[in-house]
Formats: sequence, C-alpha cells, structure tokens
Amino acid sequence: MEFRDASEYGDFRQEVRTFIDENLPTNWAGRSDMDDQEYAGETRKFWKALADKNWLAMAWPEEYGGMAADHWQQLVMNEEMAYHRAPGAGANMGIMWVGPSLMLYGTDEQKDTHVSDIAGGDVWWCTLYSEPGAGSDLASLQTRAVEDGDDYVINGQKIWTSGAHHSDWGWLAARTDPDAPKHKGITMFMFDMNSPGVTVRPLINMADSHSFNEVFFEDVRIPKTQVVGEVNRGWYHMAVALDFERSGISAFAGGRRSVEELSQVARDNPQYLERNPGVRYDLADRSIEVKVGTYLAYRITHLQKQGVVANYEASVSKLYGSELGQRIAATGLKLIGNYGTLNGSDDGRTPLDGRLATSYRNAVSGTIAAGTSEIQRGIIATRGLGLPRQ
Repeated sequence: MEFRDASEYGDFRQEVRTFIDENLPTNWAGRSDMDDQEYAGETRKFWKALADKNWLAMAWPEEYGGMAADHWQQLVMNEEMAYHRAPGAGANMGIMWVGPSLMLYGTDEQKDTHVSDIAGGDVWWCTLYSEPGAGSDLASLQTRAVEDGDDYVINGQKIWTSGAHHSDWGWLAARTDPDAPKHKGITMFMFDMNSPGVTVRPLINMADSHSFNEVFFEDVRIPKTQVVGEVNRGWYHMAVALDFERSGISAFAGGRRSVEELSQVARDNPQYLERNPGVRYDLADRSIEVKVGTYLAYRITHLQKQGVVANYEASVSKLYGSELGQRIAATGLKLIGNYGTLNGSDDGRTPLDGRLATSYRNAVSGTIAAGTSEIQRGIIATRGLGLPRQ
C-alpha cells in the first residue's frame, strides 16, 4: 500500500517540527511528572501556542475553533508530537472527548460557555470514569447522583484520574438510576473541580511519578444546567464522539525515537555490545516492529479517510503498540544493564538521563490503560476474526 496522502503533508510536517523547536523547552526531554508545577505550566503554555494556530483542536469545525483537518493531517501532527515527546492535543482530555461530546449533546449555553475555552487552551479538564470496583467493566460504576431541586448531589469515589490535581473542570460519569440495567442509568456531568466536597488525593505510581489521583465526592452539588445530554443515557454518550484520528501512531512514533536513542547508545558505548552481542538482533527486531506498527497506524488512517470505522483494526494497533513499548524498554535494560535501572546520576554513568528506568516502569501500565490487552484480544477475536464469544 502506498501512503501518498501522508507524503502530501511534507510541508506541514516540517512546519510542525519548526513549531516544536520554537515552543518546547530545550530541557523538556519527555518529562511526564504532573506533580511538577513547572511541567504543568509549560504544558499549558504549549497548548496555548497550539491553540493560537488552531492546531490544538485542529479536527474540530472552524466555528468551534478548529480547522476541519482531515485524518492524515491529524496523523502527521500526532506523529511529530509523539516523536518529540511534546504534550500535544492527545494529552488534553478536553480536546479528546469533552469538546466533541458538547458539540454533539451540549446545550447552546454549554457550548457557548465551554467549547471556545477548550479549543483556546484556557482550561485543563480531567475525566472521572474509573472507580475502585469499575475499571474495564465501567458500566458497573456506583458513584451516585441524586436529584435534589435544581441540583444533583454526588457521592462516591473515582480512581486513576489523570491530572485531577491540575484540572479546572471535571468530566464525570455518575449513576442516576440505581435500579436500571448497568449500561443504563448513567448520566454525564461537568463540574468545577473547586466545588465544595471534592477531595483530590495523589496516587504515586511505580515510577515514583504523580499523574494519577483518587477523587472523592461528599455531597457535591452540581446544577442541573451542567448535565450533558439526556439523563440516564450517559453510557451511550460516552461511547460516541466526533470521528478524530485514532490510529495509535503516537505509540509507534515514540517507540521509533526510543529505538533510535538506544541504537545511538550502543554505537557510543561499544562495551555494551561486547558484553552482550545478542542485543544487536533485539535492536534490529525492535526497529522492524516499529515500522510494522507505523504501517498499521497508517492503514487505520487510510480506512478512516475512506469512511470506514476502524474498530478491531484500532484494537490491533493499540495491543501491538502497548506491548511493543514493553519490549523496547526491556531491550534497553538488556543493552545497558544495571545502570539502566537508575532514575538519574550526576556522575554521567546513567545513559539517556535515567529515562529508561522510568520508561520501563511506565510500560507496565501501557497494556492496562485504555483497555487491557485481554479486552483488545477479545475485540480482535470477535469483531475481527468472527470467533464466537465464550
């Protein structure tokens, strides 16, 4: 297959690279510790610069602050952002699903109040879906929303809420009808994160980074004007959004950058390969796998542009990309050895500024977040291969 459409965006690709060079801090190096206030400030600043070019919400209609970009242009943007480890729109939950949902289901007042702020990079949103007992089986969520006059009163707990400690607004799924079948009786809300009764507590991951949080609701009052869509139809609203580029290219672009860096480490430190010459073959395998994954992502974008809903194909890409991330990190540790397990070192003996240790630990969650590998394999088996459910 020839991806001629992608090649047509060569000038745009270079424009994105120039933009990143001019707007991303030189010491950024793929930082991801959301507990760092400087990180949060630089991220907001970068998003604002994207918004000024209508790139933050580039796929949105022009009347909502976008540029109606097609799938290929979005892929080029996402590919470059991931390769350079920049905080692109894919890290902005307001762009990914809040804005699209408001465009589809929001009232005129909600659209006027929130959509332009999201597209303008002025507001940081977090998503409150998962609960201690409702992760992959999200329809089992139990956080309650009880009608009381002009408000709903929220009680319950959410978990794994990325960026809640920096967020201005929250996007919440709560149960409004406890007697309805579990896929029904759920309603979508938006709320100010500074509302009385909202408590955010940090969750420190195994890489000693703070990006996740627990969020507790104790008699939190949300006005009915902040219900999005139909009451008790929230599950179906969650599942529908505008048709953006979701090829998984970010995993493969980031993986390509990592393989290139590891290969350079091997060239600069021949003692590593002398000690473990078989790593040459591992690096070659990872390089090939990155190319295979890139072509999987390109194919999905091609299908989307043809109007095809790439369902199981997206699961193939997600599964392959997340497991490849683990293989790349493991190859890095095999190459570097014990020094690769250090987070950083002032004596210069830790290659890649200690990023490999963080990547290795974070890669564990890659096969869990956004749908576990088991769920992806089930989708591929039933929807892709037509196998019966067991």
